[in-house]
Amino acid sequence: MDFSKIKQALISLPDSATEPIISSIFISELLKTLGFDLKETVPEFTTGTGGNTVDYAVRKNFGGDIFIDTKSNPYLLMEVKGRNINLSPNSAQYKATVNQLKHYLLASKCKSARWGILTNANHIQLFRKHGKVIHPASPCLEITLDNLDKVVSTIKQKIDEPQKALTVAVYNNKGGVGKTTTTVNLAATLALLGKRTLIVDFDPNQQDLTNSLGLKPKEDTLYSWLVNKNSPLSDGLISSCKFSPKKDILWQFDIITSDEKLQNLEEEKLRHMISPVRLRQALEPFKLRYDYILIDSPPNWRLFSQSAVCAADVVLIPTKHNSIFSLENAVTVIKRFVPEIQKGRKDGGPIALPIFFNGESITEAQRLCAEKAINEILVKGKKDKVNPIDLTPYFYPKSTPAREDHHIFDIPSFAHIADGAFTRVPAAYKHKIACEYYLALVKEYFLQ
Repeated sequence: MDFSKIKQALISLPDSATEPIISSIFISELLKTLGFDLKETVPEFTTGTGGNTVDYAVRKNFGGDIFIDTKSNPYLLMEVKGRNINLSPNSAQYKATVNQLKHYLLASKCKSARWGILTNANHIQLFRKHGKVIHPASPCLEITLDNLDKVVSTIKQKIDEPQKALTVAVYNNKGGVGKTTTTVNLAATLALLGKRTLIVDFDPNQQDLTNSLGLKPKEDTLYSWLVNKNSPLSDGLISSCKFSPKKDILWQFDIITSDEKLQNLEEEKLRHMISPVRLRQALEPFKLRYDYILIDSPPNWRLFSQSAVCAADVVLIPTKHNSIFSLENAVTVIKRFVPEIQKGRKDGGPIALPIFFNGESITEAQRLCAEKAINEILVKGKKDKVNPIDLTPYFYPKSTPAREDHHIFDIPSFAHIADGAFTRVPAAYKHKIACEYYLALVKEYFLQ
């Protein structure tokens, strides 16, 4: 790959280069280096939402489908800023630009888009879109002449060879919030929608996910796989969960069951044998075979839960409206644990999804009580002198500066969530109400 032209473009940019100058000099060479020519590039692409336009949309041409002519089904969107816009991570202008790019990626004419890039020729970041989920596929990187070829090569490789699966850790540091029932019913619902799904029981001490489906933990499914880096996971260690409610109907998802060898090992010994990043590495081969990989994790912050979060693209956090500890532990996940893993991974991931209330009846009075507690949590987060954070997007994701919206998605107890545990069949397959709520959960968080 020839980087001479894009390097020369970067050299020729003035420090005060405006957006039009960056577009004409640098972006044109960046898109060429990423493999897109002029007929595959549409500037000022109309996204279909409120007349908004994104700076660039690109897609490979297919036969007679010339993107610059049809302007349909973009693959990658790019938002460009001038060098006077501060895109260093966590700056206000960076956050605003990220939100802008996400808004474009979710617009009606951009449903086909799988990638987003923001850049001002000082910084660049790649985002991946999987359904409704948009998450960093790289950290926000400072661009220099020394690292330009490596950064662009990495971005090109990712957009040319995309992984299929979205990996989700279902996690809260608080127990009893319904992580296992969420994992099982989410997998069941995704399978119902035709999505190929793998679930992983990574709570070997409790083994609830395995038991809830009427399966027995195997002597060694994950142990050898994780301890021996050269040992690939055999397909024989993946079990299939098949359900046939009617003739000619078959719903199926796969599971890596819990592991007897991992059950009683002490934390110190485990850490000596297994790195927290090992699960992420071991799951790589399966990201091309499945649409979703869901990991059920323990209610603590030890090796197994750290490994689950490290392996994830996103973290889904079930909570209870009637437990302040559930809410406070969700904050700990968002504010402390996820950033801890992000710092170690150095690729921008994972990210936390907004919380949801899981499996309890809630009256209006109880909702107001929970809302009061959440508002206090939000104020406390912003006033934190050491690590201030705006937690609003994680608790009130539909709220905007212009309009407050305190809606939090919830699955009520009358959805028969717990019933499935007695019959070893996911509640989403047994009860119409449960199915409707889990379909709503999937649409709320994952499907566009």
